[in-house]
Amino acid sequence: MNLPGGVLTTLRAVDTSVLSPARSADEPPLTIPRDPAREAARRELSKRMYHENDPSWFQRALNAFWEWVDKLFNAASSATPGGPLGLVVVIAVIALVVGALWWRLGTPRRGPASATALFDDRPRSAADHRAAAEAQAAQGHWNQAVQERMRAIVRALEERALLDLRPGRTADEAAAEAGRALPSHTDRLRSAARDFDDVTYGGRAATEQSYHRIAELDRDLERTKPVLANSTSSSHSADHNARQGAAE
Repeated sequence: MNLPGGVLTTLRAVDTSVLSPARSADEPPLTIPRDPAREAARRELSKRMYHENDPSWFQRALNAFWEWVDKLFNAASSATPGGPLGLVVVIAVIALVVGALWWRLGTPRRGPASATALFDDRPRSAADHRAAAEAQAAQGHWNQAVQERMRAIVRALEERALLDLRPGRTADEAAAEAGRALPSHTDRLRSAARDFDDVTYGGRAATEQSYHRIAELDRDLERTKPVLANSTSSSHSADHNARQGAAE
């Protein structure tokens, strides 16, 4: 690179001492000390014209990042049996394990969300919800199919007067209340409510199997006779009277 004369002069001055050309045969040479010469060279080289082709700050940051990645990869490969190939194998195994867990467990559940109403503002019958569930299932939309089938169950229980018509009821509340009238299906009702909540609030994906479980529960509930509170108390009273008569 060709440097201006001023730069060459100041660079030569960095030595312990630089002798300037003699001004005349009779005058002694001029000696420049080291520190002033170095400072003069620094000032000269800091001029803008010497830095017009320097890389931008973004390019310098990018180069530093890739140098860091390269050092990290080299350090990891040297510590891994098999060198770089062994490191690639380890990363591939970790990716496969994470993918298998994600597929098996689904999307991680978010924190507890505030439960919202089971139904929207549009009043529909149990038959309407069942038809909507079947239509969604036919297209493989299992999330919507599970939601509609759970709504069909709760609406059918309301139509049979086993649940009171209460706006704002959640799936968990409906399962708990229905379990008192249909105690033989308490666990299945709670499981269906959990499936509904996982799909609606938990970000989980429903499956065909989960939909068929809820649909089968819906059909079984239609054939199940409720256990009414007054009939239960009458049965207990009859058993008590029978035991008392036998004792007398």
